[in-house]
Amino acid sequence: MWKRILFVWMMALPLSLFSQVRFGYVSYSAVLTAMPEYAEARKALQELKVKYDAEARRSEEEFQVKFAELLQGQRDFPANILQKRQKELLDLSEKGIAFRQEIQQLLASAEKEMLQNLYGKINEVLRVIGTEKGYGYILNTDGNSCPYINPALGEDVTAELKARLAVPALP
Repeated sequence: MWKRILFVWMMALPLSLFSQVRFGYVSYSAVLTAMPEYAEARKALQELKVKYDAEARRSEEEFQVKFAELLQGQRDFPANILQKRQKELLDLSEKGIAFRQEIQQLLASAEKEMLQNLYGKINEVLRVIGTEKGYGYILNTDGNSCPYINPALGEDVTAELKARLAVPALP
């Protein structure tokens, strides 16, 4: 009998301690997309993408010109020249595909690095807010990860985070 009482008491103790922990919650995406650095980074990424796309188009145009030349002269070319031109076209095609894949990887890497830097800045300010307010933790509410938060137990720190990051408020 005493074991059951002790067991119930031991199970209830952590729940009572948990309810006394204060916490904050924030929407990372709302803060991130409002940061001026985010807009600047997006613009830089878009400019980089435009440059890569222009180079890829140049390569595709070169391929199309050589392909047209091959089609025009294929009846007149000796077999060894025809094979050489076909191999050149195949090489150009493979290089174009590889370059497109490399572009995707470079852009994804640049975006990941940009986001890591911005998340690092956000996390640094959140640590300060959490320490100052005595929070046990701060939750990220994005992606429906927290469908319900009781406002009596937690505090939305999104506005304070934006203010500390000097993010302009939306009109």
